[in-house]
Amino acid sequence: MEEKTTSSLSGRRAEAARNDGRILDAAREVFVADPKAPISAVAERAGVGIGALYRRYGSKEELLRHLNHEGLSRYIAAVEGALADEGDPWNAFMDFMRRVVDADTHSLTLRLAGTFTPTEELYRDGRRAQELNVRLFERTKAAGAIRPDVEVDDLPLLLEQLAAIRVAGQERTRQLRHRYLALLLQALHAPSGPKLPGPPPSWEEIGQRWEA
Repeated sequence: MEEKTTSSLSGRRAEAARNDGRILDAAREVFVADPKAPISAVAERAGVGIGALYRRYGSKEELLRHLNHEGLSRYIAAVEGALADEGDPWNAFMDFMRRVVDADTHSLTLRLAGTFTPTEELYRDGRRAQELNVRLFERTKAAGAIRPDVEVDDLPLLLEQLAAIRVAGQERTRQLRHRYLALLLQALHAPSGPKLPGPPPSWEEIGQRWEA
């Protein structure tokens, strides 16, 4: 009897995990397309009942916070992976940029910044991501691999520009993003050129956009 109960609980947990994965995938699709969409549109896209969704997320705001927390976690993992790469610093930086573009984390920033109130946990993760950004950027710059007038806070806005590329079809969107990422990387790697106009964005300017 105990074995059967344990197996039953395990099955329910597995189903709950699958439902959660479907909900988050659907939420990304729905809210990136339309940040004002109702939470019922997420349940419909995920193929789960609205009750199942509300048992996991008590409100649209809670779902948005969790979705962005997941995006930040993916981003942090990408930076940590690049920092763990002890090979050529420029190659590690290029791999990082490609991973972030494929993870599409900056689509969430483009569409959802300012639409909900972040928690302290999200702010903490944002600060952690920035600390890792600085470490990776400074290591790459110290190797002479990035043009000297580019700063670390230029990176988020550059990645958002790539995330803004969106056409019909996921694969075609990916192809175009990587096409322009290649151009961007060539520009970043250029040893010299006309000095960039104006100062780079500040971390405060980037962070202010999340204020609801």
